[in-house]
Amino acid sequence: MNSDTRRMHVAPPLVLVLLLALAGGVNNEAAGQAPQRGQQPRRTPQAGAPIDLTGYWVSIVTEDWRFRMVTPPKGDYASVPLNAEGRRVADTWDLAKDVAAGNQCKPFGVANVMRNPGRVHITWENENTLRLDIDAGTQTRLLQFGESQPAQPPAQPSWQGHSVATWEMRAPGRGQEQARGGSLKVVTTHMRAGYLRKNGVPYSENAVVTEYFDRHTDYGAEWFTVTTIVNDPKYLTDEFITSTHFRKEPDGSKFTPSPCETAPPAK
Repeated sequence: MNSDTRRMHVAPPLVLVLLLALAGGVNNEAAGQAPQRGQQPRRTPQAGAPIDLTGYWVSIVTEDWRFRMVTPPKGDYASVPLNAEGRRVADTWDLAKDVAAGNQCKPFGVANVMRNPGRVHITWENENTLRLDIDAGTQTRLLQFGESQPAQPPAQPSWQGHSVATWEMRAPGRGQEQARGGSLKVVTTHMRAGYLRKNGVPYSENAVVTEYFDRHTDYGAEWFTVTTIVNDPKYLTDEFITSTHFRKEPDGSKFTPSPCETAPPAK
């Protein structure tokens, strides 16, 4: 075989490889696999927040006053869907034993902390973490978004657990312009067992607490409402759902952290 004949046999495969490579580059670019010029950088959870929850807020108790403002009598667990084991545990509650065991913060855990009357200070700890400082019981919650989440929860459970946050964007109605709005969804697990009420109504360490934070303006003031859903097959027969309201304050002059304390129930 002469050199011309060899070139005829070699050249077509080389041409075919080059054509395939060029076609692959075009396909990759069309599929969005290549960098696109003019593409907007990814927004952080802080920059992309549809609502602003930062500031000082005070809880406004308009419902369940006798469960929230005072310690209910032992055995009073009305409206909580307790199963038989949950009722048994609630009926054995002993405040003195909790104090002696260093468990004063059981009513200030994540499933009940927002129900305690008091104030909340909300700030961005960083662009991926929303921080809630709660003066009742001097508790701190860290709501972590997206890629800021550690691969695994902390080794030891805590009163406020491990909270994963996401923004849920509100779709505009028909004929409306695109409005900036939405809700904050928070799912918390990996918590210490605590109380749904100060009189020992229990939730377990395996509970799942889901919350939705919504901001709105009404009666000439700024508000947010947190809807809390507690799922706990160990002690509950159904979801325990509450809705808690907070009104914005101009500053932190009334924010007063206090220790975990529960007054004895009225006789």
